[in-house]
Amino acid sequence: MKKMISAMLAMMMVLTICGVSLAEQEVRKMETAADADEFMAVFLGEHPEELEGVWAFSPQMEAALKQMGGMAGMAKQLAALGAPETVMPAYSGEVRGLKAFYIPCTFSVMQLDIILFVQDGTIAGLQTGVYSGGKEEKAESSLYDSIELALPVPSLGELPGILTIPKGDGPFPAVVLLQGSGASDKDESVGNLKPFRDLAEGLSQRGIAVYRFDKRSYVYGIQLMTNKQITLVDEYLEDAVNAVQLLAQQDRIDPDSIYVLGHSLGGNAIPAVARELKKAPAKAKGFIMMAASPRPLDVLMREQYDFLYSLLPEITDEQQAEKDALFAELDKLQDLDALTEDDTVAGVYSAYWKWLANYDILQAADEITEPVLLLQGEEDYQATMEDFGIWKDAFGAKENWQMISYPGLTHIFTAGQKTEGAEVYSRADRMDAQVIQSIADFVAR
Repeated sequence: MKKMISAMLAMMMVLTICGVSLAEQEVRKMETAADADEFMAVFLGEHPEELEGVWAFSPQMEAALKQMGGMAGMAKQLAALGAPETVMPAYSGEVRGLKAFYIPCTFSVMQLDIILFVQDGTIAGLQTGVYSGGKEEKAESSLYDSIELALPVPSLGELPGILTIPKGDGPFPAVVLLQGSGASDKDESVGNLKPFRDLAEGLSQRGIAVYRFDKRSYVYGIQLMTNKQITLVDEYLEDAVNAVQLLAQQDRIDPDSIYVLGHSLGGNAIPAVARELKKAPAKAKGFIMMAASPRPLDVLMREQYDFLYSLLPEITDEQQAEKDALFAELDKLQDLDALTEDDTVAGVYSAYWKWLANYDILQAADEITEPVLLLQGEEDYQATMEDFGIWKDAFGAKENWQMISYPGLTHIFTAGQKTEGAEVYSRADRMDAQVIQSIADFVAR
């Protein structure tokens, strides 16, 4: 959850982007796809530190490199992906005025794109994104339509979105989907999995419309990197409320039967979303929380890293040092008052952590009067059965809450085991059909 947990979920790693200016020295500019290929060959090689002093970096990128131990330290962030196996040629694109070079990579654990952001030849950012090396043909269905429907974002623009809706006049009930942590696309793509695509298609085949859209951090990550005041409100609440209002205006949607579903950190946001929707013109009929946790984010991060390290046959001194450094970073959260607005913890500005510290998720959840469906995979090591037990103790006796756990299902609700760790994301599985049916049954009731 958030950036560091994203390294375990989706390996979405945004280091720094913005504030570009060339240092006055003899360094190379990043101008062509061939330049990106050359850079990546060294970055994924044995000596990534050789890139330093050779290529032009923005001041913010240089500062991030210094904090992370240089290019070698940055490259270590990819260690959980396994060994690189295939690196495809780079291709260029544009993201909000910046040139972007996409390099599709296959590692032993999963596939993803490494993306270099460039402005005026200067490397302004590096992140990982959804694998683009294999193009998937768009599926046609006789049961539903897929309609492009953008979500307006005040002061920024809009977010690309898709409304998957059963064929016919309707009106149909609808579900709005909120992804987990990090910069996620509308399918919540992670590795070879696309759980929100699976939900959209599966529910639409069962007579329920689904609206999914790219996260604000996925589309406007560059602009948001300079905003030190970002909280869960910006990441989820505003767009979730606006999505419900947008759906309520669609001709084939029943405005009185709109549900909001959140997965992982999106599920954690649901109680706060429910609060905000009470103030909005169009309300939600109910809520679905998938793999959500009521425990503090830093507690989960420590637990998840402990678990992942426990899967290693042995921990080297270097790996132990990396783990100790992460935990030392999280120790800063023990004194939030000492953090200024310029301070970051695990790559996230202090305002985000302070908002979370004041977010009493159980109290907010207790205020929900609409129906709630809570779903949990019993093989999930990211939000665990301990979390499910806390929810059950708090709300298991409430009539408006329904809770289901699924043996043999993981954080992404595909088949797997905890002991596989991040390897479950390397398979091209689909979300388990019984989970989709449970949601359809909940909406039907």
